[in-house]
Amino acid sequence: MKNNKFYLLLVCLLYAVTIQSQSIIEETLQKLNSPDGAYEFTFYQKKDGSNDKQMYYTLSYKGKMIVLESELGVLIENQTFESALAIPNDTCKVWGENLNFIDAKRNTTNETWKPVYGENSSIRNNYNEMTISFRKGELPKEKQGDGYDKNKSYFMNVIVRAYDEGVAVRYHFPEPTNGLFLHIVGEQTQFTMPEGTFAYYEPWAQGPFSLLPLKDWKGQSERPLTMKLTNGLTVAIAEAQMTDYARMKFSLNAAKTNTLQATLYGSVDVIPAYFTPWRVIMATDKATDLIVNKDIILNLNPDNQLKEVSWIKPGKAIRVAKMTQADAKKCVDFAADHGLQYVHLDAGWYGPEMKMSSDATTVSENKDFNIPELSAYAASKGIGLWVYVNQRALIQQLDSILPLYKKWGIKGIKFGFVQVGNQRWTTWLHEAVKKCAEYNLMVDIHDEYRPTGFSRTYPNLMTQEGIRGNEEMPDADHNTILPFTRFLAGPADYTIAYYSKAIKNTHAHQLALSVVYYSPIQFLYWYDQPSAYQGEKEIEFFDKVKTVWDETKVINGEIGEYATVARRSGNEWFVGSITNKQARKISFPTNFLEKGKKYIVKSYQDDDASQTRTKVAVLEEKIKGGDILTFDLKVSGGVALFISEEKKK
Repeated sequence: MKNNKFYLLLVCLLYAVTIQSQSIIEETLQKLNSPDGAYEFTFYQKKDGSNDKQMYYTLSYKGKMIVLESELGVLIENQTFESALAIPNDTCKVWGENLNFIDAKRNTTNETWKPVYGENSSIRNNYNEMTISFRKGELPKEKQGDGYDKNKSYFMNVIVRAYDEGVAVRYHFPEPTNGLFLHIVGEQTQFTMPEGTFAYYEPWAQGPFSLLPLKDWKGQSERPLTMKLTNGLTVAIAEAQMTDYARMKFSLNAAKTNTLQATLYGSVDVIPAYFTPWRVIMATDKATDLIVNKDIILNLNPDNQLKEVSWIKPGKAIRVAKMTQADAKKCVDFAADHGLQYVHLDAGWYGPEMKMSSDATTVSENKDFNIPELSAYAASKGIGLWVYVNQRALIQQLDSILPLYKKWGIKGIKFGFVQVGNQRWTTWLHEAVKKCAEYNLMVDIHDEYRPTGFSRTYPNLMTQEGIRGNEEMPDADHNTILPFTRFLAGPADYTIAYYSKAIKNTHAHQLALSVVYYSPIQFLYWYDQPSAYQGEKEIEFFDKVKTVWDETKVINGEIGEYATVARRSGNEWFVGSITNKQARKISFPTNFLEKGKKYIVKSYQDDDASQTRTKVAVLEEKIKGGDILTFDLKVSGGVALFISEEKKK
């Protein structure tokens, strides 16, 4: 009896699969593999019960399913466009339905490029690409041409790139011949995940994380969205090259279980030729490989557009906490003595930042600042000056403050409280970064903005917030989630603190963050003043550490538990390891060093027996490349290492 039931079930399953495969329009079935063959992207159209055609895809990694059957498409509302197509409104609105397949073209790229700065001195860009072309609707004979190029206004392409690091999809509307625009109101883009998937849900860009199943979310989740699958894979979905579109977040599809819906902040008006942003899917056997593979975001953006970049100088910065000329000069002196490159004047130097009447071309009447004189004093000691400007002032005064700040000798601007999400402010923001480049000004964007790789194209965009950092003083659990989530999108200005009593983690944890977290402009001593320093020996690590690197190795880690990262600058290595709110023993081989060569390891680690107020011990040992290092990390603790070659006597 049991065998009969099993046989009946098997027959039913085979029948269901047969019916599903019969509904696939065979000529549209297209597959694309990554160069190493690990990823397989399958695209096809199917007819539903109403005989409408819909685009679908699936994605697997090393034979394991990542994304089950999911829809693709764009939602467009445009009466003029519909009239030109001479097809019904409901047909035109959904640009994933009833597209007539034309062909699929393929190409391969394999190159290496050198970033202006980064986590590695060179980046490989190797992918297989597929462009699937469609016509929208059935054209009347009098409107039909004899080729694709003659009727571009009636077409759409789905472009897929498969890297060893992940797979990316976007939509392309070729240049029209009739001058029509497109009013995009949403996307059909879905990600149906396997049953039992859990996601690191984050409700806003500076929000906390919760590990949740794909159901009963309150609102939407930020991107990148990292997930744990029951098949052992770790998957992240991200967004790349979003410069003039509306920001995507992830909603749960109410009609389809375990399905994430790409949800736009608002509608988008575009003039073709137009490419939408990339939707990026990354999968790994080890969570740490997500960090290794995140250069896919940069690879999905255009090359550097700046011809001359010598003025772009990464570095470490200290904020002026007491807004006076004398205190600012103390910060300059501290920066010069401790290997920092910049001093930053934060909000309030030109007046109340939230008032439209505040004038960012002049110092507030109640502030004791002479910026040209301060800038000159800083320059005399090899220190640059950054200033904060709220978007309210940027909107009104951008064209006047940029030449003025260049005249003053300012090196960079921190954009404050920027509007994010809709197309208007997204476009404005990226155009403002471009305009800053014309005046040799670097940019740090604060608040809710998250990167999608624009710093490759305009490398004067150095860093950005979009992170729950030390302005909120998060705990160690949160800090050990960030490398596997937010930092996949790009650099983050976490604003590392050290002496503040509000810190929820150990001092060695703070030291290690400067290596684990990547930011070309790295703010140190947030909420601190130069007077906080009382000769603590471990500060020499902040003095020495760099902000950009020749080589990066992710040693080990698990999401929300711990992370260890090693980075090389020249012949020197810096290592940072952090743990969550659990004490743990960290052990790893130094395979990133030259095997058998002698090195000196200087460690900065938590030590309750230390007589110093920060309870950090500075120890030194000699090792050979390949030796195993072991450290006991305290609760919410960490360890920072400086490794240099042993000098020959």
